[in-house]
Amino acid sequence: MSRLLPSLALSDLDAVIVDLDGTMVDTAGDFHAAINAMLLALVHARPELGPVAPMSAQEVVNFVGKGSENLIRQVLGVRFPQQATTLFDAAYDLYDHEYVRINGQFSSVYPNVREGLTALKAAGLRLACVTNKPENFTTPLLARTGLDQYFELVYGGDAFALRKPDPYPLLQVAQAFRLQPSAMLAIGDSENDARAARAAGIGVLLMPYGYNHGNPVQAVDADGIVADIVQAAELLGAHRTNLR
Repeated sequence: MSRLLPSLALSDLDAVIVDLDGTMVDTAGDFHAAINAMLLALVHARPELGPVAPMSAQEVVNFVGKGSENLIRQVLGVRFPQQATTLFDAAYDLYDHEYVRINGQFSSVYPNVREGLTALKAAGLRLACVTNKPENFTTPLLARTGLDQYFELVYGGDAFALRKPDPYPLLQVAQAFRLQPSAMLAIGDSENDARAARAAGIGVLLMPYGYNHGNPVQAVDADGIVADIVQAAELLGAHRTNLR
């Protein structure tokens, strides 16, 4: 269930940047619950909008990955196409309130994530988490799942003006770690992660079980697809051991 490009220089790596949603934690349930709670609150506050059909889990997952603003705009575009722009501010505030309340209740850590992160650290690699999820969602979720202990650095989606697929957040990790981008590897689940890594000059491995806007991850330009973070750690650990 894996493929790897031979050009990926695993032996030269000093740090790994890991995505959150769809890579470490299955947060689809949180997104789904928060979006539908937002829609109900919106029509309650604006009765003239009339009744609204709830979003399916798959509809919501297809919109995940480019930040909360994009998620809300996509949902409003489907449910209130004529009023999407004017409703955005109110909808975003309601979504923020609902997600903070729900955060982590309908999520679960994917198999082998903790074991994989432990192995990466044991191999001497520095770890950063870079996600498009807002900081006020990211920090509590990492703490709730116990994943915060693995990361030296965490950047949420609102840490900078630009977010993935822009390379800027990844390059900020390189700067903070005082490393060349080529000395880092990104691990994610979507085209956003791969495009950001490619533009930053960073190698990238993708997980096959995430979201990727509902599209097959096998079609994404990446250095490899691995079954889980444990397999990524095994690949990196083996190459680093061979150097010793």
